[in-house]
Amino acid sequence: MEKQELIDCHERIKPYIHNTPVLTSRLLNAMVGAQLFFKCENFQRMGAFKMRGAANAILQLPKEAREKGVVTHSSGNFAQALSLAAKSLGVPAYIVMPSSAPNVKKEAVRGYGGEVIECEPTLEAREQESEKIQQEKGAIFLHPSNDNEVILGQGTACKELLEDYPDLDAVFAPVGGGGLIAGTALSAYYFGTNCEVFGGEPFEVDDAYRSLQSGQIETNTTTNTIADGLKTQLGDKNFPIIQKHVKRIIRVTEDEIVEAMRLLWERLKIVCEPSCAVAFAAVIKEKEKFTNQKVGIIISGGNVDLGNLPF
Repeated sequence: MEKQELIDCHERIKPYIHNTPVLTSRLLNAMVGAQLFFKCENFQRMGAFKMRGAANAILQLPKEAREKGVVTHSSGNFAQALSLAAKSLGVPAYIVMPSSAPNVKKEAVRGYGGEVIECEPTLEAREQESEKIQQEKGAIFLHPSNDNEVILGQGTACKELLEDYPDLDAVFAPVGGGGLIAGTALSAYYFGTNCEVFGGEPFEVDDAYRSLQSGQIETNTTTNTIADGLKTQLGDKNFPIIQKHVKRIIRVTEDEIVEAMRLLWERLKIVCEPSCAVAFAAVIKEKEKFTNQKVGIIISGGNVDLGNLPF
């Protein structure tokens, strides 16, 4: 994907997204020994970066395809993002969600105008149900992370961060399906100056870490992590970008994720979900490698179940 594609994508989606704020904290800087710049996508429309990719993917569809609607399978943030982006553009949205998804997320999807179709909590069941809707409604399937237009959209968060702070030495993003870190890596490559990209990933779902080591897309046998947004795996469109442009993936424990999340709540005074605390936890874990550097951190979202906080 070329630099101009990212520029065009950003211009295309600007009317539908927020240019989110960047927060800093002297105390967190002192704790890590670096200058930290938190790109707060928890303040994005629908509460997460995924609004960017969803808006771009729908805007790139031809008019006749939009009229039949879009379908995706997602347990959370992309479900909400696609619903809201579709509503903003007058497009029907069909969202396949596992029955185990938090009720707060199902209700949010409905609130944004999406039609929720529940299925068993397996990837196979999600894909079968999505396929059925495509056949019955003629809706276009949009993948939450393994789609070039989605990847470009997600990359605009890092593009904005680098427009504000062009001299960052590193940018951290959490790794789930790979759309955010792939887009972030492209933006760092095209708009940064020797800006390296690092991923944060839970030990419990470290498929991306293992994929970079083996050179092929690995899967997870368990998904026992508090970071519910990071349980998905990489795809054939984002993996080559990650291989080429991501320096390294740093794995963190569940306790480290909770501690990082608590620090963000206490020190930045923001609502953020466990998945986005993973990137900050990775910075803390290897802080001695980033001493005196300027480090960007993508705070990916703030859609958290307030009745089920880990602290």
